[in-house]
Amino acid sequence: MEDINVIAVLQDPVRRRLYEYVAAQGREVGRNEAAEAAGVARTLAAHHLDRLTEAGLLESGSRRLTGRSGPGAGRPAKVYTRARVERSVSLPARDYRTAAELLAEAAEQAGLDAGLCAAARRRGEALRGSAAPCGGLEEAMEVLASRGYEPHLEGVEDAEGAQDAEGAEGATGATGAAARVVRMRNCPFHAVAERFPPLVCGMNLALLEGLLGADGPVRARMDARPGECCVVVETSKNNDD
Repeated sequence: MEDINVIAVLQDPVRRRLYEYVAAQGREVGRNEAAEAAGVARTLAAHHLDRLTEAGLLESGSRRLTGRSGPGAGRPAKVYTRARVERSVSLPARDYRTAAELLAEAAEQAGLDAGLCAAARRRGEALRGSAAPCGGLEEAMEVLASRGYEPHLEGVEDAEGAQDAEGAEGATGATGAAARVVRMRNCPFHAVAERFPPLVCGMNLALLEGLLGADGPVRARMDARPGECCVVVETSKNNDD
């Protein structure tokens, strides 16, 4: 299915709400939970979730949501996660990825890491404009969300979301203490970062330092984790959010 047809699948408002909810969780989501979040019946949610899976926007599997195994544990339930494949549409056709990869390759071979980071930090500062450095993690998350990073507080989960309405019991609830680290489920530079990780991840860090403000109460640092952006944001030492 061509990307333009895949994206057209999201035209239905219910389908789009379901996709956005599943994508935002960063974990497997059952049909009952998704239906409740979208405000629709379970059967309708199941239809749209399967349609999203057929289009390649979601991936599906099955597991017992009770957390138990053996006799009496119940049948495995269908669960969904966002597909890792990237989709994009440009009219007329453009190929910015190839240009970015060629520039990254040339910069890496020429040892231009420092110059690229300096340029990225300046760009971040320009994007922030006259605004003061971010005053805390909540404000930083708003800025990151506006740039497509999909930030979330590490260790903080919605207890009701973790307990799928299809019968989950004993799921771990939210942590009692406030999380101090913001992680990001999406890297806007993912395709190029996969090929040139040191160069592009360093550029990304410098960009966020400029965007958030290096002399404010929050700071960005490297802390790579599979499936997430290589940069995290946390409260600076001697500062409270």
